[in-house]
Amino acid sequence: MIPIEVYRQTLLMFLEPIMPYLEDPRVSEILINGPSQIFIEREGKLFRTDSGFATPDKLITALHNIAQYVGRPFSQEDPILEGSLPDGSRVEAILPPVAPLGPMVAIRRFSRDSLTVDKLIQLGSMSREAARLLSELIACKKNIIVAGGTGSGKTSLLNVISSMIAPDERVVVIEDARELRLQRDHIVQLEARPPDSRGRGRITIRDLFKATLRMRPDRIVIGEIRGAEALDLVQAMTSGHGGCLSTIHASYPIDALSRLETLALMSEVQLPLFALRLQIASAIDVIVQTSRLADGSRAITHITEALGCDPERGYQLKDLFIRTNSGKNANGEVKTELVPTGAIPSCIEATRRIGLELPPRVYETSSTARKRLRENGEEPCSA
Repeated sequence: MIPIEVYRQTLLMFLEPIMPYLEDPRVSEILINGPSQIFIEREGKLFRTDSGFATPDKLITALHNIAQYVGRPFSQEDPILEGSLPDGSRVEAILPPVAPLGPMVAIRRFSRDSLTVDKLIQLGSMSREAARLLSELIACKKNIIVAGGTGSGKTSLLNVISSMIAPDERVVVIEDARELRLQRDHIVQLEARPPDSRGRGRITIRDLFKATLRMRPDRIVIGEIRGAEALDLVQAMTSGHGGCLSTIHASYPIDALSRLETLALMSEVQLPLFALRLQIASAIDVIVQTSRLADGSRAITHITEALGCDPERGYQLKDLFIRTNSGKNANGEVKTELVPTGAIPSCIEATRRIGLELPPRVYETSSTARKRLRENGEEPCSA
């Protein structure tokens, strides 16, 4: 058997044309459009490079080595590869003839230095008050979904939020391909498995999720919801498994619930639509929305509480924090701030029961908002 370290070095040798970018900490994405066209994303901006693979066969050979490294089938019969490199970078590759212009590859790189709450606050991606609120929501075992578009920082944010979980809790992580690097000791890491060349041995996220429920989890973290496992997660959340965390592709908080609904409908379990909506509204407590700003930076744009579902108006949401925009500075950087809206989260009594209190600025903003409503002759909602 070839020693794993020798195999890693051999694999990296095949990737020699892109090695400078794999070693550059400023590069977050490497995009290969056929052998001679390579783009990189550096500090939020896309650039075309002068690098390339000598022939399509050399690129395909490199991809086959990656497939062998991660133990996944990859051929014209199985032309889509999901895996990771030895450094943890995520790889998505598609072979011809599905990709008629040549092999297409996207490599998502993750920072070697673990992001922390303080780092996100320093970068302006999160405010100190928002971090404190999220920490208290985690302590109250609220179910939280991180929503965002491609490349908006969902996985990185989920890693950071997971660091707020108490160290004595048992966390089970389920993913299609390993991306999460949770900052804790007691963790059960599970990874789905595609079928072999004969269609055997497939293990889905849904299979792993069902097994997880009997492994005494204090928390269940699903890297990304993108299939029928959505219904299982929703049902677990509403039957005593609080504190679940996951990510989902969505542009706005309301879209996150709508997408979760669509994915749950992919299950073979047939539920009346309104009954499903009631379950989703009961299961999801908070949506944390991330986005890429105009300057390429990634930030939280909303922290939104789900309040329920109305038969006529649909899902009811309440923004707790939103990001305000005040233009750009002299360097072209977007000037924004994540600020409380004045809405008081419904979990306030739960936080007080465990000896916690919301950030003072949340109360200050709420008081100001209520005063403004009275001055305008409107009746403020009770907190």
